[in-house]
Amino acid sequence: MIVFDLHCRDDGTRFEGWFRSSADFQDQLESGLLACPNCGGDQIEKAVMAPAVGRKGNQHAGVPAPAPDRRPAVQAGQDAAVATMAPLSEDTKKALFAMAEIQRKVLEKSRWVGGKFAEEARSMHYGEAEAQPIHGETSIEEAEQLIEEGIEIAALPFPVAPPDAVN
Repeated sequence: MIVFDLHCRDDGTRFEGWFRSSADFQDQLESGLLACPNCGGDQIEKAVMAPAVGRKGNQHAGVPAPAPDRRPAVQAGQDAAVATMAPLSEDTKKALFAMAEIQRKVLEKSRWVGGKFAEEARSMHYGEAEAQPIHGETSIEEAEQLIEEGIEIAALPFPVAPPDAVN
């Protein structure tokens, strides 16, 4: 099986499709068997996708930032929980896009510190380093300790790829 990210040209919906092969996708597309789950339109095309490239054997997975609801975070390389849901309302889409834009603007002025997030946050909090916006990765336990120490942190609403992992 092969998974493609698909895009509806009619309403912009992005969704996933599973096919036996690339040829199977093309056959279904040409036969008019593909439809948008949101609007029912048949103007479907493959969306740009990032390749699923495995980590080298000598690299270890980083620890993700804590999730806002305190459920266990998915470690890099693990499968994430997924769910299907009804199409998003226009208000919900606008809110999500606004949140993503706010996060993008915040990260523009923030320095990536990777797995040293807790160490860097403590250094700034206790006056050992100049205070500045940072973002990085830490465990849920470490995030809870930072909060207990009175260090203000916030989980980002959307995942952030480390700079060295971005094409």
